Amino acid sequence: MSDTAGEAKLEVKQASKEVKESENVAEKYSAMTVSKNSDMNMGELSSAFSAVPTHKPVKKQIQFVEDKQEFSRFPTKAGRRSLSRSISQSSTDSYSSAASYTDSSDDETSPRDRTQVNSKGSSDFCVKNIKQTEFGRREIEIAEQDMSALISLRKRAQSEKPLAGAKIVGCTHITAQTAVLIETLVALGAQCRWTACNIYSTQNEVAAALSETGVAVFAWKGESEDDFWWCIDRCVNTEGWQPNMILDDGGDLTHWMYKKYPNVFKKIRGIVEESVTGVHRLYQLSKAGKLCVPAMNVNDSVTKQKFDNLYCCRESILDGLKRTTDVMFGGKQVVVCGYGEVGKGCCAALKALGSIVYITEIDPICALQACMDGFRVVKLNEIIRHIDVIITCTGNKNVVTRDQLDRMKNGSIVCNMGHSNTEIDVASLRTPELTWERVRSQVDHIIWPDGKRVILLAEGRLLNLSCSTVPTFVLSITATTQALALIELYNAPEGRYKQDVYLLPKKMDEYVASLHLATFDAHLTELSDEQAKYLGLHKNGPFKPNYYRY
Repeated sequence: MSDTAGEAKLEVKQASKEVKESENVAEKYSAMTVSKNSDMNMGELSSAFSAVPTHKPVKKQIQFVEDKQEFSRFPTKAGRRSLSRSISQSSTDSYSSAASYTDSSDDETSPRDRTQVNSKGSSDFCVKNIKQTEFGRREIEIAEQDMSALISLRKRAQSEKPLAGAKIVGCTHITAQTAVLIETLVALGAQCRWTACNIYSTQNEVAAALSETGVAVFAWKGESEDDFWWCIDRCVNTEGWQPNMILDDGGDLTHWMYKKYPNVFKKIRGIVEESVTGVHRLYQLSKAGKLCVPAMNVNDSVTKQKFDNLYCCRESILDGLKRTTDVMFGGKQVVVCGYGEVGKGCCAALKALGSIVYITEIDPICALQACMDGFRVVKLNEIIRHIDVIITCTGNKNVVTRDQLDRMKNGSIVCNMGHSNTEIDVASLRTPELTWERVRSQVDHIIWPDGKRVILLAEGRLLNLSCSTVPTFVLSITATTQALALIELYNAPEGRYKQDVYLLPKKMDEYVASLHLATFDAHLTELSDEQAKYLGLHKNGPFKPNYYRY
């Protein structure tokens, strides 16, 4: 037999062998599929066909309750599941965005329906998976590297325990950066119970790591609305533990305690609030004469407004949009609703990448600033048909209405950079004639009857912390400010702070800034005695009066 004929025969045998192997695999898959329906061990199926993608139903989120809604009623387990799937059953989502690297194959069972125990035997927490502790600890250690100022404060004050006896209940984003703050408060003597202020921003592995250390955390990524309020209630209402300090972001925790546990609320020694929405609600309570505890407005402190709001959003707006949509910014027509510090940060980033940016504003001063910065100030209705991207950052409600959404062009992107989910009228989109299609984690296509699609990000919630991450260093500035505000309120002598809302003392703002200068190897110039006398200042500050606008 010739060499050519021999090679051909060998190839035929090899092909026949491969066909038989393919048939065996097909038979095996068929058998295992049948067995799966007969309660077969799914581990075998997963190991044999690890390349086959699996999807699980998404737990979809509806709007937060309004102020007037009754808080005392919780749905049954069946009701929770029904509520969490209020949008199209065809949508799928693992709730593991870039902000949280949680394994998407986690059991779909709600954490509320499972009992977990940490290594110390405690079950006073409710997180996605306590077994993710090690991963979460590494995330926290990474964050610590860029939060040297907060770590420095921890080391300086740890021996004095300025928060000894403080029982702090917190409602913030639960991220690695927040974990560094929480562990700093614990190191300074506080006991802490914590929940999330946003249903999408929790890093599950970080929540697990905190729970392992003994912090009672009630939060996981992808909570339903009912889960959100249940977690807040579990933080506040626990036997043998009564909070005396509140750290809030958005005012939901404060509002819940005020409405549902007024006797507990009256015993609070101080509230620290860091968001526009939460501060607004505090001022409303104060104006109505219903605020019975002193509160610190961290949101309007210089170190929050000029750093977190501006520089953080300048970087994270692009990150959030890129990770969710892969959009090219050059030449895109973008409207930013609101030209406060958040709006300024967003506009600066978008303009730098070649976007054509428009501004909507109600405040003539902010509008004039936008004009002087080279942006055109318009009414949304004037340009709504031509816009590629809408970004809201006002802290208001119904900034983008259903009528305006109806007039947007196909493929437009709508997102929110404000704290609250009220800026975009998402509720008006939950109607029978519109179809919701989940295409990525935190990315929904809203499809009109004529086929038009509008891309909605994070269901109208905070884009950067829901869909991406935020710069650790700038969060160190805010976290240090929050820690000092808690220390100040907790240790203030009786009578220093009345039942009202206060701004952070200027000296404290300057101290927070000075702690972070070492990172840049920055060296401050010192006033001479003659110069200090000429300006009427103390050589060590404060260097600006309270009315000074930075």
